[in-house]
Amino acid sequence: MAAERQQILIADDEANLRKVLAAQLARDGYEVLQAEDGAQALELLREHHVDLLITDLRMPKMDGMSLLRAAHEEDPSLPVVMLTAHGTVDTAVEALKLGAFDFLTKPYDKETVRPIVQKALKTRLLAGHDASKQEGPKARFGIIGASAQMLELYGVLERVADTPATVFVTGESGTGKELVARALHETSARRDKPFIKVNCAAIPRDLIEAELFGHERGAFTGAIASKPGRFELANGGTLFLDEIGEIPVDMQVKLLRALQESEFERVGGIKTIRVDVRLVAATNRDVRKLVAQGAFREDLYYRLAVVNVRMPPLRERRGDIPMLVEHFVQRSNERLGRKVVGPDADAIDALEKHPWPGNIRELENVIERAVLFCDGDRIGLSELPPELVDAARKVVDDDSLPELPEGDLDSALQGEGGLKEHVRTAMTRLEREIVRRALEHTGGNVTHTARLLKISRKGLQLKMKELGLRDPSEKGDA
Repeated sequence: MAAERQQILIADDEANLRKVLAAQLARDGYEVLQAEDGAQALELLREHHVDLLITDLRMPKMDGMSLLRAAHEEDPSLPVVMLTAHGTVDTAVEALKLGAFDFLTKPYDKETVRPIVQKALKTRLLAGHDASKQEGPKARFGIIGASAQMLELYGVLERVADTPATVFVTGESGTGKELVARALHETSARRDKPFIKVNCAAIPRDLIEAELFGHERGAFTGAIASKPGRFELANGGTLFLDEIGEIPVDMQVKLLRALQESEFERVGGIKTIRVDVRLVAATNRDVRKLVAQGAFREDLYYRLAVVNVRMPPLRERRGDIPMLVEHFVQRSNERLGRKVVGPDADAIDALEKHPWPGNIRELENVIERAVLFCDGDRIGLSELPPELVDAARKVVDDDSLPELPEGDLDSALQGEGGLKEHVRTAMTRLEREIVRRALEHTGGNVTHTARLLKISRKGLQLKMKELGLRDPSEKGDA
């Protein structure tokens, strides 16, 4: 799959100069749009996702300075390069003060143009990453993500972190449930107290009581000395019970009592021990289904689920993949002593298309392997597992597009509304489906979706409002 070409808009009323510059940029691999005046350029900016604007200062209808201001109203991160004659250099300097990226003095040669264009587009790329983070910081509570689902998670954590409320974290394996537990502990008043983690699935069924509550000497074969349990060790701090759905039903009764009364006895002991423990539990199983099957006590479930937190699978937050990849590349570089910059365009496209059944844990392993085997400074398709490459090369076939419902076809054949009206209705339906799928692919990230559809961010917001997909005025869409 070829890398997506960046789009450059040239605005100049001199046709020959415009054509020569467009030809040079096209040879360098860019997609070029042309406008003969500022007003036409502004229309193109609103219709396309332009990565760089190169504009003359003096043009009819709208001059370069006015276009610069209007362009930045549409897209504040858009780099603008001004074209100037010798007599207008002072004006170009003034344009730089107003936010222009750089200027080119006529006449110019390709060796002057190329580095300025490359630098401007690199700035645009970095600005694009920043824009994707405007909905939220790159990492909060030690968790990376800026998608709508992660913003909702951050909001819950802010509310409940510094409270004694029990939190129940659900989600598929590898989604980062332990990160939530650590975030709750480290942003609470208990941060200086113990954080004790127990993987309930890794403890033999006949030893789980002693593991949680401790035991006295001689309580069972092999108990040669008294030993405190995890509840005691976590006193004053946080106890994280991972995979709590694996706890046997008979043990769940004792766990419920410990949670309700904040007290228990060691196995083989008679002394009641009181503790102050904040509990966070997690599971990758459907606990409601376990309750219905009688494999999990309903009263324990409601005691645990004071606050429910669902960690979304990675396939539901694809817009977070680039920043997760950046983080894992940096971590792998530090561990392996490498200097890999990151994935190239084809590789990041493949990573974003993969369904990630192993979620973030799988992504981390893939990136570590890719960094290890990368011979250059960029991870390419050859460093990724074959299934990722196969996913990147798949194309949407015609059968996947929405079909005209039978009722609409019948009404069209019966003359209700006429052909043009039905074509317009079908096109609107198709347009809505394309935008919806693009938003789903990027995890709802408006900036990334605009780039994917090659339209401006503002244009996409208007289209979303028109199609009833989402209200652009909602918080997090700015």
